Amino acid sequence: MARLPYVDPDAAPEAVREALARLPVKLNIFRMMAHAETSFRPMLSLGMSILAQQKLSPKLRELIILRVGSLSHARYEWVQHVPIALAAGASEAQIAALDRGDVEGPFDELERTVLRFATEVVQEVRAGDDTFAALAALVSPREVVEVLLTIGYYMMIARLLESTAVDLDPPAGTRIVDAGRR
Repeated sequence: MARLPYVDPDAAPEAVREALARLPVKLNIFRMMAHAETSFRPMLSLGMSILAQQKLSPKLRELIILRVGSLSHARYEWVQHVPIALAAGASEAQIAALDRGDVEGPFDELERTVLRFATEVVQEVRAGDDTFAALAALVSPREVVEVLLTIGYYMMIARLLESTAVDLDPPAGTRIVDAGRR
């Protein structure tokens, strides 16, 4: 059970009510985020840009999100993003490996590097020099920053989910990502 009540859209300020109404899926995370009235719409906008507008490949993005969710013990994040990861090209074997904490298993060189990078940033704040150099040798500077933004955003969401004990919603699939591409 959530530690805070969810925002009631009917009682929310107009800007929050409108933002909630525009969402393609009515998830508990959004009704919890909506408590931060002035940050809610910018948080949604940043999340949507990460999900639908980055140069970083959707598969890499989803592997990062699952790694952050796993390291943060954020089951909600995991449940929502497994179907998105599968739709983005991640395999069942890769998802199972991440669920076990294995970032070396059925991944190619770029995926292993990104997962090591994400692990170091979550655990140590700063990626090590060797890992940073390895990632920078494989992707553009824009993509390095997008990796960091994805890690940071989903760390924030994981902490919001876990600290407020947001109730698990059934997986929403790709509806949020699809809406951001329109």
